[in-house]
Amino acid sequence: MSAAQAPSPNRSGKQAQLAALAEALRPELHRYCARLMGSVIEGEDVVQDTFERAFAAVHAMDEATPLRPWLFRIAHNRALDLLRGRTIRMAEPIDAANDLADTANPDPMEMLMRQEAVKTAVSRFAELPIHQRSVVILKDVLGESLAEIAAVLDLTVDAVKGHLARGRARLREINAEPPGRPAPSPPPPSAALSRYVALFNQRDWDGLRALLADDVRLVQSAHPVRAGRADVGMFFTLYAKIDGVWLAPAWLEGREVIAVFDRRGDPEPGYIMWLEWRGGRISLIRDYRHIRYVTADARLQLMVSV
Repeated sequence: MSAAQAPSPNRSGKQAQLAALAEALRPELHRYCARLMGSVIEGEDVVQDTFERAFAAVHAMDEATPLRPWLFRIAHNRALDLLRGRTIRMAEPIDAANDLADTANPDPMEMLMRQEAVKTAVSRFAELPIHQRSVVILKDVLGESLAEIAAVLDLTVDAVKGHLARGRARLREINAEPPGRPAPSPPPPSAALSRYVALFNQRDWDGLRALLADDVRLVQSAHPVRAGRADVGMFFTLYAKIDGVWLAPAWLEGREVIAVFDRRGDPEPGYIMWLEWRGGRISLIRDYRHIRYVTADARLQLMVSV
């Protein structure tokens, strides 16, 4: 069930509350999950899994259970499942989230620790043990209270304080390390991606539909998944009605992606697309138009075509 779908009249009170909370909480959950996973893209996968699991389970939960910590607990456990045996990709350092200052709590040490966490690369949180990582993200990136963190992670407040102190100390060490070699320039885009971008910018929608595999899927997070050439082909019909959108090949977290500009000539892309290919045909399109927060914590590297 999609988090974006409006609740039907026969939904329980908890289902309606969850539907109302889901969209408002998505960016905050993503900040947490992205740092747990060390990847903004994998963090969004966890967010999507979280809402799918939550909507499947909400009918069985106690009516007195508060939804916000319950959702964070689902996200936390799902991220732990995925982290087992997974190689963490390295991401770009971030300079986002400056708006996270806690004006209600202007303690200078707290502000300093928050700035330390915010300036740390998403991927480098993966160097902290999982409890330290979770506590630091919840406290210094999202501004949760110690009691709220204890409830989410099923820890005592004293345990939270200990993990927080050790995690903060490790982050200071990470940020004090001298910078390594600058990231290499991204390689030129693949022929397949270049062709997709060129056809899109030429508004050759039939040419794009010809690239779709018979069993292609379209994932747009807040919308139901489309499957099959005919249904996914409607994706291009919708874009045909939007003026000015311009694509460029890009690199993000070791992945070849597409930077999407709302207008050609805009200084920064608004969001990304990500394609998977099989046998020269597109097997999966992920379109992040409706969840632009995904790339707020990572810097895209635009590719230079050759």
